[in-house]
Amino acid sequence: MAANGASGLPEIQTHEKKADGIFHHDITAPVNAQTIDELHSLQKKKSAPTTPLDGIQGSFTAVSDEARSKQQLQSISASLASLTRETGPKVVKGDPAAARQSENPRVVGHHHHQRHVSPTINVTDSSLKFTHILYNLSPAELYEQAIKYEKGSFITSSGALATLSGAKTGRSPKDKRVVRDETTEHDLWGSPNIEMDEHAFMVNRERAVDYLNSLDKVFVNDQFLNWDPENRIKVRIVSARAYHSLFMHNMCIRPTPEELENFGTPDFTIYNAGQFPCNRYTHYMTSSTSVDLNLSRREMVILGTQYAGEMKKGLFGVMHYLMPKRQILSLHSGSNMGKDGDVALFFGLSGTGKTTLSTDHNRYLIGDDEHCWSDKGVSNIEGGCYAKCIDLSREKEPDIWNAIKFGTVLENVVFEEHTREVDYSDKSVTENTRAAYPIEYIPNAKIPCVGPHPKNVILLACDAFGVLPPVSKLNLAQTMYHFISGYTALVAGTEEGIKEPQATFSACFGAAFIMLHPTKYAAMLAEKMQKHGATGWLVNTGWSGGRYGSGSRIKLAYTRKIIDAIHSGSLLNADYKKTEVFGLEIPTEVEGVPSEILQPANTWPDKNAYNETLVKLAGLFKNNFQGFVSHKIGMDDKLTDEILAAGPIF
Repeated sequence: MAANGASGLPEIQTHEKKADGIFHHDITAPVNAQTIDELHSLQKKKSAPTTPLDGIQGSFTAVSDEARSKQQLQSISASLASLTRETGPKVVKGDPAAARQSENPRVVGHHHHQRHVSPTINVTDSSLKFTHILYNLSPAELYEQAIKYEKGSFITSSGALATLSGAKTGRSPKDKRVVRDETTEHDLWGSPNIEMDEHAFMVNRERAVDYLNSLDKVFVNDQFLNWDPENRIKVRIVSARAYHSLFMHNMCIRPTPEELENFGTPDFTIYNAGQFPCNRYTHYMTSSTSVDLNLSRREMVILGTQYAGEMKKGLFGVMHYLMPKRQILSLHSGSNMGKDGDVALFFGLSGTGKTTLSTDHNRYLIGDDEHCWSDKGVSNIEGGCYAKCIDLSREKEPDIWNAIKFGTVLENVVFEEHTREVDYSDKSVTENTRAAYPIEYIPNAKIPCVGPHPKNVILLACDAFGVLPPVSKLNLAQTMYHFISGYTALVAGTEEGIKEPQATFSACFGAAFIMLHPTKYAAMLAEKMQKHGATGWLVNTGWSGGRYGSGSRIKLAYTRKIIDAIHSGSLLNADYKKTEVFGLEIPTEVEGVPSEILQPANTWPDKNAYNETLVKLAGLFKNNFQGFVSHKIGMDDKLTDEILAAGPIF
């Protein structure tokens, strides 16, 4: 007689009878769930906490999830507190959609882990409602949030998340404000830092906080800046979009689970309410966009722009203020390191090749954009890279191309509707298409992103006037002169048949982000270069044989050979000749580079045109430097006088 199965019907035997005469049951055990919700809850498991107990050497124990969560939520509620109310909003962790689903009835008597569910209060008053906190979500979780809830979010064929930044596809420098108060009054450089007062900041802060508290959910990132553990800064980013949360997840340094458990109170907080405009009637406001820094309160408020780069560069400005107070030099530069530990810094404005030249397969990448130089050496400020994507190709930039994969944010790119393949040449949305990815996506990244004191300081200029040499060795005063000048030349384009290079000067190669007067950073750079024996170099990646329109761009292969010669030290032993006007020391030969292009005058067929253009550029340098002549650099006037004498003479 056939045995009955679990259903009571005759069971079909599929196994052969064993020697013991017993048929073995082949039905698998039932899943440990009685509803679909329970089954789904089994998919996810929590990581065990590993926080060391204070005072117990080497012992680890599981800190109460409830206690740790309560501490984190109290800290976040305090961050979101309106200053007109005594307490912060009621906050609870988790996605509100998931919380609503989990309210389905469960089977009584079935033992399983209960997750805390906040009460649902369907009222609009933010003082009564719960704000759900999506805390330090993983990239996978943020992908889900973006694709579900943010229009314009798609997974591309490479696995990256394509997003849109709304009406603003770049920074809004004219809408950037810094609070001028007793703390900052005598420190701030006025040129790029448009002032506002404390009251106007608090109006905008209240507007941003009220907007964020009115939402069903907000994203909170707790992360770090600066890979130097002794000088890192704890930052908290509160935002309304998964795109912004993932962007900052990539761009800031990601804490370990242990570091996150002990994160505590942040040193600086960003309130990104970019989907909501500022009030134009507020004092100092000139548009519906405002990006506000309060260095005394250590807070930043964003209203009226969803461009994620505002957060990255806002924090860079903060580091430009905080680090020099610790006698640490903050730098807008790339940095890499050779296998023998020789570090190079690369300064350069947009289009000079800073990212391309600092990314070298034969050297370790410390970072591509923001660094600190302390008494211990160089450290990257960020945990990621923010690369331009316009006309990107696998052949030209293989490392960046390969870094655009799962976890990477692609801003404002255009892709094929069906295949989701990105067309990097398409400028339909903007020319300023970008990719933000963790630095470990670059194969030769040095983790942790720190290195010894720099051996070479390379200043890059794309000279479209075609009169600067491809490479010149600088003495200390010349290095400071060109560092303060921050020169490059951009091609203005064709307008009614006229092609004209346009000189651009940006102090310290990053005037838009520095907080103190440029001479403060120059004095620190001079002191560190002198102390550690670093050599300064000026490298022209622009035109040769004539200005833009008549000459030709210096080949990238030649520039790479020049950079290789700087790294190897062979250029230090070369023979040099001094140029007229700028007084630059030019090597007579560089291995792999035609000697005739090293001296610009030799490459111009029209010598009179060369001399006229040279004097014209020298005049532009002189006029630009007039704004710095009255500022003392260093402890006495000696270095100041030397720097002024290091400029062009004509």
